[in-house]
Amino acid sequence: MSKLFTLAEADCLIPRLDQLLRSAVSLKAEFSEAEAAVRGFLQRVTMMGGMMVDRDRVRAARERRETAARGLKAAIEEVQEAGCVVKDLDIGLIDFPTHFRGAEVYLSWKLGEPRIAYWHGTEEGFRGRKPIDQDFIQNHRGDLPQ
Repeated sequence: MSKLFTLAEADCLIPRLDQLLRSAVSLKAEFSEAEAAVRGFLQRVTMMGGMMVDRDRVRAARERRETAARGLKAAIEEVQEAGCVVKDLDIGLIDFPTHFRGAEVYLSWKLGEPRIAYWHGTEEGFRGRKPIDQDFIQNHRGDLPQ
């Protein structure tokens, strides 16, 4: 069973998640750029029948790609180890499992938002986000104390 968060518990994670997601977004862009460079080298070799390639540039692009991939993987794993669900890395969308009136739902946070202000059902996704109101605050719960 996944960790269930209270709103307060999830909000406490926002500063760290903000850092991790900003890093992950940057690393994803670095990975994509390096991947495109490597593919470009390979396409030129294929199209030109084994032309001479600047091996140092190819090696550097591959190293950038691998370094970015390792960093991206580590950032995502740290978010997941906290009990959060990465929903969309492109927009920095994270969900936090919780219970509301006996059903599992998600607290929803997007990179750039100062705090968690929305929730949605597990089948609704981002478009189904609803503002957190007093009813939600009073009727949601995280993990029960041991």
